Amino acid sequence: MTQGRPLLNRRLAGFGTTIFAEMTALALRTGAINLGQGFPDTDGPEEIREAAVRALRAGHGNQYPPGPGVPELRSAVALHQQSRYGLAYDPDSEVLVTAGATEGIAAALLALVEPGDEVIALEPYYDSYAACIAMAGGTRVPVTLRPDGGAFRLDPDELRAAVTPRTRLILLNTPHNPTGTVLTREELAGIAELACERDLLVVTDEVYEHLVFEGEHIPLASFPGMRDRTVTLSSAGKTFSFTGWKVGWVTASPALVSAVRSAKQFLTYVSGGPLQYAVADALRLPGTYFDGLRADLGAKRDLLCAGLAEAGFGVYRPAGTYFVTTDIRPLGGTRDAVEFCRELPERCGVVAVPNAVFYDHRDQGAPFVRFAFCKRKGVIEAAIERLSVLRKR
Repeated sequence: MTQGRPLLNRRLAGFGTTIFAEMTALALRTGAINLGQGFPDTDGPEEIREAAVRALRAGHGNQYPPGPGVPELRSAVALHQQSRYGLAYDPDSEVLVTAGATEGIAAALLALVEPGDEVIALEPYYDSYAACIAMAGGTRVPVTLRPDGGAFRLDPDELRAAVTPRTRLILLNTPHNPTGTVLTREELAGIAELACERDLLVVTDEVYEHLVFEGEHIPLASFPGMRDRTVTLSSAGKTFSFTGWKVGWVTASPALVSAVRSAKQFLTYVSGGPLQYAVADALRLPGTYFDGLRADLGAKRDLLCAGLAEAGFGVYRPAGTYFVTTDIRPLGGTRDAVEFCRELPERCGVVAVPNAVFYDHRDQGAPFVRFAFCKRKGVIEAAIERLSVLRKR
């Protein structure tokens, strides 16, 4: 304390250490298998790693790259959006490279939200959303995805009711972490209609765009009236299994990109110069790469879901992402997933993450636990074997 005040800004006072840091430390301390944090345990394509090495050796990006990102990557992002989704973006004025999608989210919210503005976020939400809204001085308004028929669903009436005259934007995530929900065309059309009707901006986090196992990924920006009011975020980490590279991007209209860049330039300014060249190559990989990634992770999803069900969990089979959400209530014992996850490494030698930390309405997430399946098959099988003791107790 100095001058009678806490050291930490009150906007961040309620956040503390992230659950990912806590659970990863627990995994290291106990030697448990870490199915908590969403990072692969193998690297991505060797040719992309070698592309980064070549860029380093050639001196490409070793000094400050251009603020908006290297031209090669911005062009690759624009080509990707055009070829995959039919969305045309000018690489010079409508693409911005960021230090992962997390920085893109922070920059977008800092740029677009004034103190007192309301930001609607689908609950449960990735934990940085809440912190970034708080840093921008906004007010978080959660709309809860609720279990229904083996999946988590959005109630469009609840979303509409959450909009007030103070609402500035909707922060959307599809495919959705942690529930694995992939919003349907009809659901997205309803969100687009609402945004146009109430003159709202939308920041949409699409980092799992290539990890859809059922249904399809449809960018919100592709709906009528949405291109000029949508900031779309994605990144290389989840698609190419190089999560430590932290290379992401924003696509949006020139006015929106200019606004986001105004905030981003005072965060990292630039980052990952040589890696940007490698990610440009990655985005040009043939369709067979993306198909193979989806098939491999889909098989691991099925393996983990079956093992968790056999161990006695209630399982919500995800339509996308790296994660499966489970219900611990069928196991008996505690219904508090935070307590369950803190005890699980000692009981079974496995680490998972309690979904309650991703909720404002903690009671809504109290019984749910998230497991990551972006691991080697043998690691998943070993985790399943360890978790099987829960069924025997």
